[in-house]
Amino acid sequence: MDLRAPTMIESPLRFRVVTYNIHKSQGFDRKIRPERIIDVIRRLDADIVCLQEVVDAPSGGTRLNQAGEIARAFAEYYVCFGSNRPLYGGGYGNMTLSRLGLNAWKNHDVTHKRREERGVLQTDINVGQNCIVHVFNVHLGTGFMERRAQAARLLSTQVLGQNLRGPRLVVGDFNEWTSGITTKLLRGSFKTFKPEYGLKFPRTFPGMLPVLSLDYYYYDAPLELEGAKLSRSRMALLASDHLPLVADFRVGQGRPQR
Repeated sequence: MDLRAPTMIESPLRFRVVTYNIHKSQGFDRKIRPERIIDVIRRLDADIVCLQEVVDAPSGGTRLNQAGEIARAFAEYYVCFGSNRPLYGGGYGNMTLSRLGLNAWKNHDVTHKRREERGVLQTDINVGQNCIVHVFNVHLGTGFMERRAQAARLLSTQVLGQNLRGPRLVVGDFNEWTSGITTKLLRGSFKTFKPEYGLKFPRTFPGMLPVLSLDYYYYDAPLELEGAKLSRSRMALLASDHLPLVADFRVGQGRPQR
């Protein structure tokens, strides 16, 4: 994978990111309808969209060819799909869309032993003026020991510990509802925030009546958070079992500090 080093950032740049576990496009009514997911994403008007639990099975019709349906709906975006395991005669994994310049991408395997296959989809996105942001679209496992192993893999020199010159943005479904090892390690290396809306109730799952925080953002300087929110539109409440988490960033002056 070609990882190009950006030059010194000359002026602030702004972009919007969404992370969204779409639950195979299955809503609270148990109907599989990718068009609802597409509607939710379109209304958020994001520059970078990181999706988890996406089915890519072209032979399964529009219900299961979810990656293809989403890609067609957002033809103006660059699209990357990281397949983590076979499903319905196709693939299943994470998907990242970007309407900004895309330099390179790679899918990292973080599967632990015989647990369900998991991955981290890395995309190197040029947000402007030769500034590359390395976006890591994450979906970790549900087991405690599984996530301990995945945290070590995530922070290794093969994934987040690569010799990258641009800032890193790590987003997705971490499946960690308590302050476990993954959370502690990432908070020790990155800035973060809790998702908030209304009365500052920091929960993202399940969407209709959220009681757990599973979806997070972690980021490097010179990235600066300008605002964050949960999308609680009527369609978002129905379309998946997670709520989309939206964040607006600016790129400040200088180089990343590790």
